[in-house]
Amino acid sequence: MIDPDWLSAFLREENLPTDFAAEIERLHAPLAARIASVAMGPAFVVGICGPQGSGKTTTVRVLAALLGARGLKVATLSLDDLYLPLADRETLAREAHPLLRTRGVPGTHDVALGLAVLDGLAGEGETALPRFDKAADDRAPVEAWPLTEGPVDIVLLEGWCVGARPQPPEALAAPVNALERERDPDGVWRAYVNAALAGPYRALFARLDLLVLFTAPDFETVLAWRQEQEAKLRDRVARTGQGRAMSDDEVAVFVQHYERLTRHIAYETPARADLVVALDRDRRSSIL
Repeated sequence: MIDPDWLSAFLREENLPTDFAAEIERLHAPLAARIASVAMGPAFVVGICGPQGSGKTTTVRVLAALLGARGLKVATLSLDDLYLPLADRETLAREAHPLLRTRGVPGTHDVALGLAVLDGLAGEGETALPRFDKAADDRAPVEAWPLTEGPVDIVLLEGWCVGARPQPPEALAAPVNALERERDPDGVWRAYVNAALAGPYRALFARLDLLVLFTAPDFETVLAWRQEQEAKLRDRVARTGQGRAMSDDEVAVFVQHYERLTRHIAYETPARADLVVALDRDRRSSIL
């Protein structure tokens, strides 16, 4: 049972609705208890994988607080913060395939940086945690990266394809959507992404000590969640006059970059994940 005073304070500090307390009791508290029961540091790495809009970022915030309340030292890292700088992705777009300019898929992250950060968090001294500026579509200046004193007990590593494995080569032949059919007719882009998973990303994901997988009912739900996120961003842009948000049609095109691997993860990963959290269309959760 979570201390109610602590929970109320946390909800206020994180600007979460009061009714979210029920989700914390139902989902996050058992997850934190499971992680704490098996974590053997230093830098016990918990991978949190889930499709766009599934609540990974909020889950990490809650888990970090719950684990911290148990006296554990926690560092959080998003796969998004390991994106290659824009200049590097522009080089990839010229030399490998134009679709690699768009950040997100395997092949567009700095895997070596991720491994170095995990090594640093397991040792003594300070480690700078990378940050990516999505508004600028570029890596934030190093001086803006927060510093964490090591060694930490637990690292929460979240991302939409954390822990993913490559597809069999024959599965790459047929395009899964219009983006692949029209902009990757020869399969060069999807082969590059698959090779990245089979190569550099293997070393990064081999560092996972525990894998938590969030699943959606279907890909259509993932699209709806992502459009919902963007609608909230449009409202914020309208209020502040800052930034830019995509239309529903633009989101529908954007998520096609991630459709193949999202579907593959939903099919392949549940059997080997340590914990599977099934979400319904309203994001109500149950631990399988």
